[in-house]
Amino acid sequence: MKYSISFKARGHPNIRSRHRTTLMTTVENSLTSKGDCIVAVSAEMGLAQLSPEIKEAARNPDTRIIFTLKTGKHKFVTTGAGHAGLTYSDPSDMVARKSNYVCGRTLMVNSDKAAIDLPIELVKSLQDLDTEITIKITYEIQNIDFKHSV
Repeated sequence: MKYSISFKARGHPNIRSRHRTTLMTTVENSLTSKGDCIVAVSAEMGLAQLSPEIKEAARNPDTRIIFTLKTGKHKFVTTGAGHAGLTYSDPSDMVARKSNYVCGRTLMVNSDKAAIDLPIELVKSLQDLDTEITIKITYEIQNIDFKHSV
C-alpha cells in the first residue's frame, strides 16, 4: 500500500543546512541562522494536518517514508522509517531524524540523510526567498497485516 502528499514551501536567506542528524521543514516564514536543520520555510502544512491514513501508516515500523525536495533545477531525496511512537501532532514542523528519537515533530526515524547532505548548489538555491520548493512525502507500507486491511 502506498500514500503520498505534496505541498509547497519557500526558501530563506538564513537556510544553512548544516545539521548532521536532522532535516526540517516549517510553516513559519522567518528563520534565524541558528536553525541549521531547516531546509524550507512557509510550508503549506505541518505534521498535524496530514490525514489519519497517513498518520496510521507512519506508526507502522515497516513503512518506508521517502521525503523528496525539489526546486526548479535540483532534487534531494532521503528515506527513513515509520515508528510506533510517531504522533504527527505538531502543526508547524516536520523533522526527519537519523536517530530513533520521536516527538510530535518527528516525520520519520532512521533517515539515511540529514540537512548537511544537501548538495551545496541546492542549498544556495534554498537561500533565495523567491525559490519555490515542492515537497513530496511518500509512505510505502512494506508488510501489510491482512487482518486489518480491507
